[in-house]
Amino acid sequence: MTALPDIDLVVFDVLGTMVDEPGGIKRGLRELLPGIGDAEAEALVELWHRYVDEQQQEMLAGRRPYADSTVVDAEAAARVAAGFGIEDEEAVRSLASAARRLDPWPDSVRALGRLASRYPVVGLSNASHAALTRISAHAGLRWHQVLSAEDAHGYKPHPDVYRLAIANAGCPPERLLMVAAHAWDLRGAQALGMRTAYVERPVGDPPRTTDSFDLTAKNLDDLAIQLNAI
Repeated sequence: MTALPDIDLVVFDVLGTMVDEPGGIKRGLRELLPGIGDAEAEALVELWHRYVDEQQQEMLAGRRPYADSTVVDAEAAARVAAGFGIEDEEAVRSLASAARRLDPWPDSVRALGRLASRYPVVGLSNASHAALTRISAHAGLRWHQVLSAEDAHGYKPHPDVYRLAIANAGCPPERLLMVAAHAWDLRGAQALGMRTAYVERPVGDPPRTTDSFDLTAKNLDDLAIQLNAI
């Protein structure tokens, strides 16, 4: 870990970092398919995420027009449901909405509040505005501002998404700290000059040996301590 960064504002990834996205989708699957086993549920969550990742890559490559996360999640839900012969529109809509009913990690609400008492805290997510409103309300996340990649018509790690945070902060990128459980996300922010903090989560993307982030934390409580917010 390097020296404590001198920052003015903390930017948080949301999906996976603040809320348990796979867990929420898994609950939705069990509501739709009550007899499903753990291994099959895990495989279906992976199928969902793989579809979302593929579609985001198609958009970033210019091979598909931009569609926000709500649209893509609905497509993923329909694909998963169709595999079980389920085509009922209401059932598919309910499954898709599981991606917006995501529980916070045990330390998320508490640590966010502590950090918010010392710094402006901003959510920066690939989720759409509509999804972020529901995700934050369900999880009890209180932000000073929430920014969606929808405004950049793209998805992280495209530079334009991080530029949203930089432009809204009104200060140089090196005064912003990007917090995420995904090393790929932090690399994207780092390329724009933002400071970075990796937070361990069960569903994150761990750093490579070649990565060098400003801070590394076992959880958000640990990060709050490192940032003197406790």
